[in-house]
Amino acid sequence: MNPIIETERLYLREIFPEDAPGMFEMDSDPEVHRFLGRSPVKTLEESLQHIHDIRQQYKDFGIARLAIIEKETDHFVGWGGLKFITESMNGFQNFHDLGYRFIRRYWRKGYAQESAKGVIKYAFEELQLPVIYAIADLEHKASRNVLESSGFSFVNSFEYDGDPHAWYRLENSKGYTLRSKKLGLSVRPYTT
Repeated sequence: MNPIIETERLYLREIFPEDAPGMFEMDSDPEVHRFLGRSPVKTLEESLQHIHDIRQQYKDFGIARLAIIEKETDHFVGWGGLKFITESMNGFQNFHDLGYRFIRRYWRKGYAQESAKGVIKYAFEELQLPVIYAIADLEHKASRNVLESSGFSFVNSFEYDGDPHAWYRLENSKGYTLRSKKLGLSVRPYTT
């Protein structure tokens, strides 16, 4: 299981069915879903179906969310990365969205920002994407702080799943640099 993206404390790799217990711990927690539509999963089978859907996205688009693994313990701590969004959202369609989600006991360790910066580096340097988008519930200050400190710019607010959300954009401009040496980031080709 080769990592696709590696940071100082984490590595990101494909999600596998073996990750279902970690996915279930994360997605069955109502507090994790507080800003995600308030609909936590109820069974391990739902987590397995979610993993199946992610693995189908690998086949269909060559990219999807990745498992985030803590190097020190080799534990699944959450998922993150890019997703190719085909449905219309805030007037956009067919775009790459940056996302992340963590098991609650791994909150407040800086993993969201560390993984986001690794994904941004991968998206711009390896995939050569011109732009990445991200959304966050307007009330989710921690997630919005991660996006803004990672270089994303707030564009507007819009309604999504019945709640107001913030729309963010980050362009791969020539002047964009990531302090990759400080984070110790490295990337590997993403193949399925």
